[in-house]
Amino acid sequence: MKLFKRQQPPFAKHSKRDIPTDLWTKCESCGQLIYNKALDENLRVCAKCDFHFPLPARDRVDLTLDPGSFEEWDAGLVPGDPLQFAVPRPYREKIKEEQAQLDMLDACVTGTGTLAGRQVVLGVTDSRFMMGSMGSVVGERLTRAIERATDNKLPVIVISGSGGGARMQEGMFSLMQMAKTSAALMRLDEKDGLFLSVLTHPTMAGVLASFATLGDLIIAEPRALIGFTGPRVIESTIRQKLPDGFQRSEFLIEHGLIDLIVHRRDMKTTLAKITEMLAP
Repeated sequence: MKLFKRQQPPFAKHSKRDIPTDLWTKCESCGQLIYNKALDENLRVCAKCDFHFPLPARDRVDLTLDPGSFEEWDAGLVPGDPLQFAVPRPYREKIKEEQAQLDMLDACVTGTGTLAGRQVVLGVTDSRFMMGSMGSVVGERLTRAIERATDNKLPVIVISGSGGGARMQEGMFSLMQMAKTSAALMRLDEKDGLFLSVLTHPTMAGVLASFATLGDLIIAEPRALIGFTGPRVIESTIRQKLPDGFQRSEFLIEHGLIDLIVHRRDMKTTLAKITEMLAP
């Protein structure tokens, strides 16, 4: 029969290599497979469970500020390698790889723009770049931005997405950024400046333990993981089962760590209203 003499079935025109692999994303909360175009159209929020995926820093800037108003600061700052860190691979190589893949020099973008017509200073950390960890460049960019806001009496908004905390490859140079950013915010507060801190999924470790929790108002996106150490590490250390929803936004607002939970689609409007009411 001709059917059994065919060398190739009529439907096998393409190999597996021809099938795109980047069309779908699996929701880490509910497991739903989401078409990437639909996910992007929904601001990278799962339509089934409302889980908020991390956003690239540039997308976050566009979503927060008025179109075309953003002026970036200190874009040329690049990280050094003060410890000549080489385990498990050279730090310089890792940095170059991240820079090439993501088209950004480090895990933070800062600058100024308008929000509903009012000038503000904005900083955004990007969890794609070494998990948004805070090295010397991230700390320096944020500190300079806060200092300029203090001098010019502008409100500061920092949107944090950091699962990496302080960047261990820079050792003490990284850890000192916690104190440096905190000191800059203290000077802003002494001048009656406004600081709004927005916590997104995930915001952890040294970032949370420094500038991210020093806001006059601390706002979080729904279901964001927020904490110093991850829940799995805590469970293995204390050998106890943690409460449901531990370290998620909803758990933390019940326990007083944050002030508001705001959906991504409402974030710009909410930030605009708050700055209108509270900014000097």
